[in-house]
Amino acid sequence: MSTDTRAPNQETRGAIELTIAMVLSGTLGVFVIESGASPFNVVFFRCLFGTVTLGLYCLARGFFKNHGFTAKKLGLAALGGVFIVFNWAFLFESYERTSISVATVVYHTQPFYVMLLGALIFRDRLTAAKFGWLGVAFVGLILVAGVSASDLTGGGDGTYLAGLGYALLAAVFYAVSTLITKRVTGVKPHLVALVQLVLGIFLLLPFTTLSETRNLGADWGWLVGLGVIHTCVMYVLMYSSYQKLPTPKIAVLAFVYPAVAMLMDWAVYGHRVSLLQALGIPLIVAASLGINLGWAFRSRAAKQAAAAPATAPAGNTAGAPAAATAGTTAESKIEIKSGGTR
Repeated sequence: MSTDTRAPNQETRGAIELTIAMVLSGTLGVFVIESGASPFNVVFFRCLFGTVTLGLYCLARGFFKNHGFTAKKLGLAALGGVFIVFNWAFLFESYERTSISVATVVYHTQPFYVMLLGALIFRDRLTAAKFGWLGVAFVGLILVAGVSASDLTGGGDGTYLAGLGYALLAAVFYAVSTLITKRVTGVKPHLVALVQLVLGIFLLLPFTTLSETRNLGADWGWLVGLGVIHTCVMYVLMYSSYQKLPTPKIAVLAFVYPAVAMLMDWAVYGHRVSLLQALGIPLIVAASLGINLGWAFRSRAAKQAAAAPATAPAGNTAGAPAAATAGTTAESKIEIKSGGTR
């Protein structure tokens, strides 16, 4: 009798890869702001440098052979790319109008929009538990937003409210991209991302002010870093880790990203969330985990009933939960994977 020790080692490696990817993702906002470039310029050069490095990686790994693309799959990947590229532009605009911390937490509500849009467009089933977690997330979002009375009455200049709007719009665009690209099956995710990056170059060129780059000087390093580190390296680590990790670990480790983003925002720019905003963060975290992991709200009586010995036939007991678990895992993996791609 032999013992296979490969799986635990693979899982440990996957956890390290995803943790590194999420830490890198958490530094994204600093690179965007420090570059000094406008949001559309930042996204354009992220796509440009990301295309070069990710393309070389795919070439070296032989991913272009038997790529699996058909005309339909290529079209879906490109359509998803339209939303993902503008999602970046809106998110980066939100950084400047609010803060990295607030924009990141608001943006991290994207799994709920995936759930709602899936129900509206594809008739995905919404359970009472999902509605419950959506309510928890909404309360958390209100607290994190930190909108003051002056913002609502017009006493402010509207910049902060606009920033919140950009973050929400970015999250919705990301959700739409998720629903589109998850239908591109049988293709390496690296190649799907590469198609979207190439599209982004041509899509954003009309919105890019190249004359602004004349005086960037050393700030070019931040733009190159966004393409090489936060696109190529981060994507490779994430896609590799997803193959090694179970859904619960992916869901938990995904929250390294907003935690690092908030830490960087405080360490570099001195931005701190208020006590009221801090109360909303664990609500969004709990709601996101509840959605991704299929947590249910149960009364004490229901828990006792679930713990009691089952009286149903063995075949039914084994079959029904297995099907339900498979469906939940597949759905949550899609949401978490998409949520990790920044």
